[in-house]
Amino acid sequence: MQVSVESTGNIERKLSIVIPAERVDGEVDTRLKSMRNRVKIDGFRPGKVPMSVVSQQYGDAVYQEVVGEIFQSTFYEAAEQENLKVAGMPKIDATTLEPGKDLEYTAVFDIYPQFKIADVSKMEVKRPTVKIMSADVDEMIDTLRAQQKGWKEVKRAAKDGDLLVVDFDGKLDGETFDGGAAEDFSVELGSGRMLADFEKALIGMKVGATKEADVTFPEEYPAENLKGKTVQFALKVKTVSAPELPKVDEEFIKKFGIEDGTEKSFKAEIKSNMERELEQRIKSRVKQSVMEGLHEIHEIDLPSALVKDEIQQVRSEMAQNSQGADLSTLPDDMFEEQAARRVKLGLIVGEVITVNKLEKDQAKVDEMLQSLAASYEDPQALIEYYQTNQQAMQTIEASVMEEMIVDWVLEKAKIKDEKMKFKDLVSE
Repeated sequence: MQVSVESTGNIERKLSIVIPAERVDGEVDTRLKSMRNRVKIDGFRPGKVPMSVVSQQYGDAVYQEVVGEIFQSTFYEAAEQENLKVAGMPKIDATTLEPGKDLEYTAVFDIYPQFKIADVSKMEVKRPTVKIMSADVDEMIDTLRAQQKGWKEVKRAAKDGDLLVVDFDGKLDGETFDGGAAEDFSVELGSGRMLADFEKALIGMKVGATKEADVTFPEEYPAENLKGKTVQFALKVKTVSAPELPKVDEEFIKKFGIEDGTEKSFKAEIKSNMERELEQRIKSRVKQSVMEGLHEIHEIDLPSALVKDEIQQVRSEMAQNSQGADLSTLPDDMFEEQAARRVKLGLIVGEVITVNKLEKDQAKVDEMLQSLAASYEDPQALIEYYQTNQQAMQTIEASVMEEMIVDWVLEKAKIKDEKMKFKDLVSE
């Protein structure tokens, strides 16, 4: 095998490879001979088909099959011979492709970029500082009460926060459209589940009241026939109910697993949960700041094949988060920026691990798993799940490695503390 390499860009390489005809033709002959005893051709008994007939019938297909396999095996063989770290699949073009002649082809591809870790001492990492106040605990209790709220019918006009049962009939250019009409439909005003104009029209209406209202659909609305259109809705209110928050009594408190049912124990448990959440939020914010800093202080040529692969991963994840929405028709450039960022950070993180010889710390893995399990009703069951599921455990190990990288950066970088309120940090 003859190999020559050419640099066609910062990280792009071109291999020109020549494979002797004997290697290709010999493999083709071997496969055709093995087929002779198996093929069935009219006019010949099994195992008695002349090689010339087998070759005539199957020679081209076998040649293409062998060439495809040789492309793959010899490319990686040549790349290893030239000490090239290939990033992604190559683009292969045959220059000579004919039985009896040497097989010649070129392979164009990117290699992994070589770069040095930048001086992280110049980075500024933002770290939130938060103190949980008694008012934060009270606000969390109010949130829990709102989640357990009931409803009581009232005779007054509807206002924000009320639950209404309504009939509606919407028409576009005088015609009813799919999904535009319903009876006994529940609408919680202020929840944002309905269009803003629709909810706004219901405010101030009483039981039995009717109204005609114009409702404008947003330009990004999924249904093509309704995007940006103004529709006329006939509205009728059947009931208006006001929210009723439960009292913070023994019965309410015991619903959250507080056996003694006292407000003191309830608040202590809530604060403990908030502190765990706060710790995770701060870690997440610091990690985000570290990764943004690493991204900014490095200039790296990114292998196009890796970015293309990551684009498909980002597309797939977004489709899953959009409840299986079909994003296949969207152009790649919509996902390219995020994909490129992921690839760049992956290269940086990998280099930090290699240069600093960071290795998995089993004690930290166990500690993270214990911390994760602490918020579950049956911690031991979760721990056993991870310990018996290699793929799940790898996510824990990856998170620990990321924390080790964050710690490495924090030892050298400038840390800027930012005072924040608990609710502001959590809402982000």
